Amino acid sequence: MAASGNGGAGNTNTPKAGTGAAGTTTTGNAGSTAGTTPDSGTTANAGTGTAGTTAPMPPKAAPGYLVTQGAKLYDSQGREVRIAGVSWFGLESGNYAPFGLSNRTLEQLLDQVVAFGFNTVRLPFCNQLFDSASHPNVDQSRNPSLAGLNGLQLIDAIVKAAHARGLKIILDRHRPDANAQSDLWYTSQYSEQRWIDDWKMLATHFKDDPTVFAVDLHNEPKGEATWGDGNTMTDWKAAAERAGNAILAINPNLLIIVEGIEKIGNDYYWWGGQLAAAGDKPVKLDVENRLVYSAHDYPASLYPQPWFLAADYPASLTKVWTDHWGYLADKNIAPVFVGEFGTKLETESDKQWLHALATYIGERGISFAYWSLNPNSNDTGGLLKDDWTTPQAAKLEELKPIMAPLIE
Repeated sequence: MAASGNGGAGNTNTPKAGTGAAGTTTTGNAGSTAGTTPDSGTTANAGTGTAGTTAPMPPKAAPGYLVTQGAKLYDSQGREVRIAGVSWFGLESGNYAPFGLSNRTLEQLLDQVVAFGFNTVRLPFCNQLFDSASHPNVDQSRNPSLAGLNGLQLIDAIVKAAHARGLKIILDRHRPDANAQSDLWYTSQYSEQRWIDDWKMLATHFKDDPTVFAVDLHNEPKGEATWGDGNTMTDWKAAAERAGNAILAINPNLLIIVEGIEKIGNDYYWWGGQLAAAGDKPVKLDVENRLVYSAHDYPASLYPQPWFLAADYPASLTKVWTDHWGYLADKNIAPVFVGEFGTKLETESDKQWLHALATYIGERGISFAYWSLNPNSNDTGGLLKDDWTTPQAAKLEELKPIMAPLIE
């Protein structure tokens, strides 16, 4: 979600779709260089149950971290795990702090995340957060321990509080500056080198703390972003490889999350959700078993994509999702993380969409992060009502079957 929270007001967020020709819109592998095939030793697609096949032993993760094998994630004990996350935004905005800290304490909010059943917080930020002139806006009376902290120190406090509750953190580079989402991973003000340097700084800073176990390299590449065409100015796949490898050179244990783009040819999808080319043109990282692909998906209330008009909706969504990103899981190519999805749940179409997507995720054992904890997402609302305390019970009921235990 392209969060556009503007400091004091706390407004945010318009995703997600780009405009295609004729006005239509829509917005490896396990980190290995093989990319389009499962890890060595796998002789059948995940979940096929083909007789005579034997699943290989998963690679060993460092304590507190995860590794990939085929489309699955495993912990240091070789147990299959899933990310069940929720985004808590604000650090990427002119507030330079997660929203809600003027309403409740950091500890209260994270306690509620755990109570809801999540095991991970996806934490959006912008590069401008780390500039010396950027000062987090935190209510000192409610959160006195956060008073006077700079952006990195505030992330430290959130990570420490998350760790105390058994929660994991995904750092999400949501935008370069606090003002707006960018099509590409760089702008005239924040260069590719600054983007990579900040990721290297964060990888170094959290190297000894596996609470931060994954990094989402850039939120929702769109517009002129391309995949695997070799154009250094627009090729998001190549840029993700450059940044991912720079991060892994510092901490080889981190999961590298790579979102899709908006369009392949004339096939438009949600911003950051178009991964149809990743099977044939996989991201190649220097460290195997670290790559996770990420897609974003939203309902008709966000934008009236043509597939919402299908006669057999919502059953028709299965093919839409599989064609654009679900095939990566179905073919055991790489893990897929549905890094954003959300709705105000006010229309019958949206209700059908959320139920269908939660079912799709659950049937395939896919990881996810719901958008968002915050109620001040203009397009989707959140899992909390405007008082930042009362749960949105209907949304949580739909998510309940796909929750997962805390990750050790």
